[in-house]
Amino acid sequence: MQLTSFSDFAFRSLLYMATLPEGELTSITKVTDIYGVSRNHMVKVINKLGHAGFVKTVRGKYGGICLAKSPAEIGLGEVIRALEPLQLINCGEPYCTILPACKLKGVLDEATQAFLATLDQYTLADMLENKQQLSELMIPTQTVQA
Repeated sequence: MQLTSFSDFAFRSLLYMATLPEGELTSITKVTDIYGVSRNHMVKVINKLGHAGFVKTVRGKYGGICLAKSPAEIGLGEVIRALEPLQLINCGEPYCTILPACKLKGVLDEATQAFLATLDQYTLADMLENKQQLSELMIPTQTVQA
């Protein structure tokens, strides 16, 4: 299973915000500079994280973004469920003629549930055991234009 770059960028942005002092705001530009990713793509990621309740956005001259919950309240499985289409195969489009006898979809669904069960054991806080080292590595790079 491979996650989309959307989820990759979401986890990166959540990790960065989790290294900041509680309540400190940052900007999408800062996140894109740190990871060297497309600003346009990151805007969509942050917007989705905001709608899912993981990120708080503050408008205005002194606005920005920050975590909407403590890192201990952000489950990794919860993030994936909010961002990823978890249906690995679609047997209905186009309709698969072996559907009545096929067991593959059930096996893949079981594997997806096992994957999520593993992620459900961890929170964003668990990813911060080396918070100091993470903070030291989050140095802005050249921003990628998109």
